[in-house]
Order: sequence, then C-alpha cells, then structure tokens
Amino acid sequence: MKKILFFIALPLFMASCATKKSTTIGNFQNLTTRNMTNISSMHEPTKAVSAKPLFKGQEGTVNALQIQKDGLLDKHVTKVPALLVCVAGEVVFENEKGFKQTLTNGDYVNIEPMVTHWVKGIQDSQLLLIK
Repeated sequence: MKKILFFIALPLFMASCATKKSTTIGNFQNLTTRNMTNISSMHEPTKAVSAKPLFKGQEGTVNALQIQKDGLLDKHVTKVPALLVCVAGEVVFENEKGFKQTLTNGDYVNIEPMVTHWVKGIQDSQLLLIK
C-alpha cells in the first residue's frame, strides 16, 4: 500500500515543483528554481580579470571572480578575513609574507586581513571570494 501511495504522490509532487518558476532562492541575485546560471556566464569572456557580486547577506558577501590564463589580479589588501575558493581552473595565490599556494578545482585559501596579496591565472579560472 505504501508503495502505491508513493508512486501516486511522486508525479503529483513533481508536477507541483515544475510550476514554481519564479520562486527566489535566498538572496541570490537572478536565481530562481528554473533560472539558475553558471558563474562563468556572469563575466565578459574578453576580460582578463573580472569580479561581480553574487550574494549579499546580512553579515557578508560572495563575489564571483574570473581570472583568465596569464591574467593577474593585482596586489591589494582586504580589511576583513576572506576565503578564496577555486571553482574551476587553476590560479596561484601569493602574499607579501612569502606564502604561495596553487589552487585548482575545489581548493581554497584563507586570506588574512591587511596582508597584501595577488592572484595569477594559470588556466582560465572561476573563483568565489567569500567575505
């Protein structure tokens, strides 16, 4: 009996989900249940380095970064702790303390506040900067 109810309820549930075309997911910009995009589509393909806001919460932000092969995100500092996550590609993160780390798919690095750092693209890359 439970199996029969499951097979009756499943198609009804799926049909109700398919009609929710404009439900917003959290505070994400331009995301709905049927309107999800890839972060790479946020950036112009001709720009060596690009940063676009992806999410702004009450306590922090997430920026989508694109760094193309041989592109350089110049030296800069952050005032707050940050996390850099490599979603796709390969980059090298370096800071003024002599720390150097290669990031590939799924790798991340903690960025210290008030420490000068920079990022170089080894391959075309997509990253998330979480502050």
